[in-house]
Amino acid sequence: MSTQTRPSTGSFPQRRLRPEAAAQPVTTRAPDRTAGSAGADEAGRRSGPASGPGVRWASTSGRPARVGLVVLMPAYQPDGRLVELVSELVRELPGCRVLVVDDGSGPQYAQVFREASARGAEVVGYESNRGKGAALRTGLAQLAELWPGADVVCADADGQHRPADIAAVARRVRATGHMTLGVRRLTGPVPLRSRIGNAVTSLAFRLSTGWRLGDTQTGLRGYPAGQTAWLAEVPGDRYEYELSVLLRAHELGLEVEEVEIATVYEPGNASSHFRPLRDSARVYAPMLGFLGASLVCFGIDWVGVVALHAMTGNLLASVVGARLVSGTVNFVMNRRVFHAAPGTVCRTAVRYVALALVLLAASYMLLRVLTGIGVPLGLAKLLGDGALYAASYVIQRRAVFR
Repeated sequence: MSTQTRPSTGSFPQRRLRPEAAAQPVTTRAPDRTAGSAGADEAGRRSGPASGPGVRWASTSGRPARVGLVVLMPAYQPDGRLVELVSELVRELPGCRVLVVDDGSGPQYAQVFREASARGAEVVGYESNRGKGAALRTGLAQLAELWPGADVVCADADGQHRPADIAAVARRVRATGHMTLGVRRLTGPVPLRSRIGNAVTSLAFRLSTGWRLGDTQTGLRGYPAGQTAWLAEVPGDRYEYELSVLLRAHELGLEVEEVEIATVYEPGNASSHFRPLRDSARVYAPMLGFLGASLVCFGIDWVGVVALHAMTGNLLASVVGARLVSGTVNFVMNRRVFHAAPGTVCRTAVRYVALALVLLAASYMLLRVLTGIGVPLGLAKLLGDGALYAASYVIQRRAVFR
């Protein structure tokens, strides 16, 4: 995985458009059209898993659809910075399209979306708030239909991402054909919750995957043309979606590039809609799910080994008996954690049993060594299985439950 960073530069290069099937042009629907309008009828005919009922789709007449870059921006209750950013993107990145997804902001924000449309953005959306993840999937579904040959850069609508940085991410995507992150160094007047949150998440992500990413919470991300279908399968409707995307990219073995960008925060981060407790729980859920399942089963295993050894005095029988119980529970829980596909129980069970036998042998050998040098059994169990935890996580995520 490439994690080299380069300072972003200003202008956007000339782009050679990729050949693609002829498509009809696009016009923007007014953002205050309701789900009962003709736009909703069109959405009903074309809706898929990513869109759902009530989504206003852009129509297919009025503008040429052959473009090389689309900037996708989910927006919830935006202000004038969205309009300003649209104007700058249209002016500074010739030939790109800007797609704004109204994430159920409400009628009081209709004027902002009308102004963004007037400045050149395509605006789609729905009536009730669904979250950033749902808005991104809605936009990606729209892009797949209208501009299948375009690279995609996702950016925030609150002014944190400058056109120069968006262009830098787009250039790296085009040059490498890889997913690219715009990475903030989080220096200067950065809100404490953002600094701590990103540090904790990056550390947890690295421990979970082995990937060292500089900014796991960045909303500035680029994807090459024709390589976004997997994003529709990523779970999560709100802020947790973006971390789940990185976890899924790791599972798929994708290359991820990093481009250093400016760190832009307003005083107090007042426009952020991130809810610290609720959304933090959602963000960390993909990693905490495995940790929680592992802790539950480790507790079952620890109690089983100690209890069986006290009753039988046989270390091998105690280790095997406890692992049979805890392993069965762990298999059932981790099928849910790793979102194993339906109908794969037998296949994943065979892989899990093979892994469990290897871990069982390793656990037994470590217990023999540690207890042989005088370490109490309970402590030896903690030390030995703790050392096997990281390997178990990586193998289950990458090989067992795929």
